[in-house]
Amino acid sequence: MKSLILIALIAVAFTARVQERNMAKVQADLAKSTYGKALLHLVELHSMAGGPVQELIDAIEELINDLEEELETLEFNFQVRTNEHNSLVVSLEQDIQDAVIDVNNTQDTLDNLLYPRRNQIQSKIDTVIGYQEENRKNYDEAVLVREQEHDAFEAQVAELNDATASVDDALALLSSLTNPSLLQIKRFQNTLKNIENKLRSRSRMAPMIKALITLASNQNFSNQDVLKSIVDALNEFRNAVVDQINDLTAQEAQDVIDHEAYLEQLDDEFSDFGRQIDRATVDLTATNEKIDSMVEFRDQRAADQKQYTAELELENNTYAEETDIYTNTKNEFTRELGVSEQALSLVQSVDFSNIKV
Repeated sequence: MKSLILIALIAVAFTARVQERNMAKVQADLAKSTYGKALLHLVELHSMAGGPVQELIDAIEELINDLEEELETLEFNFQVRTNEHNSLVVSLEQDIQDAVIDVNNTQDTLDNLLYPRRNQIQSKIDTVIGYQEENRKNYDEAVLVREQEHDAFEAQVAELNDATASVDDALALLSSLTNPSLLQIKRFQNTLKNIENKLRSRSRMAPMIKALITLASNQNFSNQDVLKSIVDALNEFRNAVVDQINDLTAQEAQDVIDHEAYLEQLDDEFSDFGRQIDRATVDLTATNEKIDSMVEFRDQRAADQKQYTAELELENNTYAEETDIYTNTKNEFTRELGVSEQALSLVQSVDFSNIKV
């Protein structure tokens, strides 16, 4: 029923705009449109049925009231939607801003704190590993040098022991000389020469054995005083050789102690380097885990920013479409309300008795 009345209102509004024209012209204009023909049929039927004009007036007034209520409802709903839109826009823009801040702050922490810290820790680990390698190199070199020094010590002691044995042989030979022959004297002199050859590299003993050789050359070995001098010199030389053996032995013992202490020091340093590496490795693992966590957080917030931006764009587009619908609907309601008001004024003043379709 209301739709028919609305059709009538549109036609009546058109008639109101041309109410200065004659009815024939109005009928001709209305007949050009479907809505106009429907209105003419409605008015003709109303006239043929002899219905009171007041009923049409009441229907139009009811329609005007309905349009005004619908317009108010439209305005109210759109205002609610606008408030929701504005609130959502503010919220999304804040979410976007927060996400941007989180991304920037996280990246700043990564670039200026965590990445440099990771590099520093890794550099420290590499450096300490280098110290460990140098430590083991020094350890191996110390072991090799100690072996060489010990071999040299044993060779030196062996030479000195040989010299001592030769001196003992010389003393034994001298003790048997009562009226020595030239052959025996020559043999004794060769024994001294042999001792000199064995001790050639021992400069400390060389002057003594050289003096002995000089003393034993061209001497009258039948002279007991000469023999005693040679024996005393040989004993003094032997004591000097024994003292040197004792000194070398004591030095070797001290060298062994120093060597073992040095190796222990190297082992302690190596263990300390290992502990440093272990601590740094723990720090590196924790730093890498923190980096992974922050990278994941940064990427998530970047994704959030992208999502919020898409939601904001969608909301703006949706609101723009709803605004267009609201504007068009409001314009339509306003137009229908104006037509209805014009129709009401016209119905109250126009005679429809002569209308024919």
